[in-house]
Amino acid sequence: MGDRHVLLRGLPKVDEVLQDKRLVLFYETMPRPLIVETVRNAVGDLRTAILEGTADRVLTQDEIMDRITAILTEKKKKSLRRVLNATGVVLHTNLGRARLSREASQAVMDVMDTYCTLEYDLKSGTRGSRHLIVEDIVKKVTGAEAAMAVNNNAAATMLVLAALARGKEVVVSRGELVEVGGSFRIPDVMGESGAILREVGATNKTRISDYRNAYEEGVTGCFMKVHTSNYRIVGFTEDVGLKQMSALGKELGLPVIYDMGSGLMTDLRWYGLDEPTVTDALKDGADVVLFSGDKLLGGPQAGIIIGKKEYIDRMKKHPLARAFRVDKMTLAALEATFAQYIDREASVKEIPVLKMICARPHELKERAGRLADMLKAACPDFHYEIESCTDQVGGGSAPTCELEGYGIGVWKEELPAQKLERKLRKAPVPLIVRVNHDRVLVDVRTLADEEFPLAVEAFLSVAEGAPADGTGTLSHEAGTLSHEAGTLPHGAEIFPHMKGGEI
Repeated sequence: MGDRHVLLRGLPKVDEVLQDKRLVLFYETMPRPLIVETVRNAVGDLRTAILEGTADRVLTQDEIMDRITAILTEKKKKSLRRVLNATGVVLHTNLGRARLSREASQAVMDVMDTYCTLEYDLKSGTRGSRHLIVEDIVKKVTGAEAAMAVNNNAAATMLVLAALARGKEVVVSRGELVEVGGSFRIPDVMGESGAILREVGATNKTRISDYRNAYEEGVTGCFMKVHTSNYRIVGFTEDVGLKQMSALGKELGLPVIYDMGSGLMTDLRWYGLDEPTVTDALKDGADVVLFSGDKLLGGPQAGIIIGKKEYIDRMKKHPLARAFRVDKMTLAALEATFAQYIDREASVKEIPVLKMICARPHELKERAGRLADMLKAACPDFHYEIESCTDQVGGGSAPTCELEGYGIGVWKEELPAQKLERKLRKAPVPLIVRVNHDRVLVDVRTLADEEFPLAVEAFLSVAEGAPADGTGTLSHEAGTLSHEAGTLPHGAEIFPHMKGGEI
């Protein structure tokens, strides 16, 4: 018991700890009450350990301060943090999907901390409509009669069905009753919207006669086609093209809805991406087309609805339109992204998603070589080898599209690849890589040139044994956001420490 009294007397007072010069930087960046709480809890934990008999000595002042500063450093970290994507998956759902272009990022910055014309008409000095902010530019780029934006494509699906088919049947092929990320299923959202699902055809074969036979006057609300953007049915198959379905819809006086999901605006078949485009969907006669903003469009998370004005106007007036509306930052990014599509040729170079998808193998090989040279100079104890690899679009888009890429295989004796991956993930700016057998693969397709120095810093943090909690120093000279710049090889893993999750 006497020993415990000695140990307790050796504990520092909370007020004394709060005066320690090592807390100065934390006072500049953190609320004082949070620092006080952390110090009090740390000292309290030491006291509890002594009373419970699990502490056999008094920690030194330096040891106590190291413990407190480590806790404070961890508390300073934001939950939403920047990472370096070296997986080769362009639209990596776990990593935030599409990177915005410089123009879109700047547009967000311009309205983020200021007042803006979100719902204000400068000409009349009266209230305006946020629907009009992106409508004109979307109409110009797509050729649609009308357009609106909601917070994601799931919301777009819900709103379209609620506005056009509530209480009525929506005829859909069984082969198109898809499930996307987060267990979001088309049949489920139909039920929530108030529409009634009418399945037709078989899983692998659906004919136009199936739609015609399902039609009942006054009962059928619309025909719906869903692009199977995250899987393919091959072999003994048959489906109904949008042109056929649109012709039948026109004959029967029913709207035809096309949920195309990924929202590709530019034909990229030349680059190996065989996906339908938004403009083709309108040309083929769809009355309403809906797609995501943060997939192949390359913009922020949003659901874009385009089509005939009579239908879009009904959606704008629907009560769910307010529940699903987007904020000024999303609208700013959307407007800027669509504006870049006015010049389709330039958009492939300026919109990061398109630029990454269209990157040529020889370009990627050259970039991998440059990064390898930087890594060799900074961390000579590792082994490096330029490797060809297969990248993917990701984000539930173009599931059969294989992109020929290049990366750097990195390994080190006595350091298992799984452990190296974990250490890189704990770097000051985490580097997310693939694990391929006995080495990690740093894929350069999704890693911008301006991010190369930060990737080197991540390896340096491993080589120098930087604290796993990210307390090491880091040069941010080259750390600005950049917009230069996957089926995986056998044995490769993305996020090997995670189980499941949409990519």
